[in-house]
Amino acid sequence: MAETIAADKFIDISEEVCPMSFVLTKLALEELGDGQVLELLCQSGEPVRNISIQIKEEGHMVISVKKEGEAFFRLQIRKNQ
Repeated sequence: MAETIAADKFIDISEEVCPMSFVLTKLALEELGDGQVLELLCQSGEPVRNISIQIKEEGHMVISVKKEGEAFFRLQIRKNQ
């Protein structure tokens, strides 16, 4: 069984499209300290794909990506240390 990590902050960006979905993710990460975890709910397809790629490029770690219903994903991201 996978360990459940408690998020330090949660945002719902399921109504947003790129690039706003990434902008809101980045702003939420800026509010966190190094090593803290952000959990977000976003649309499947382009938003989940682009957020995952851009987050890694900025040095953060995607801890988990889980499908939520038919059209959404829940991501957990650890802010870079």
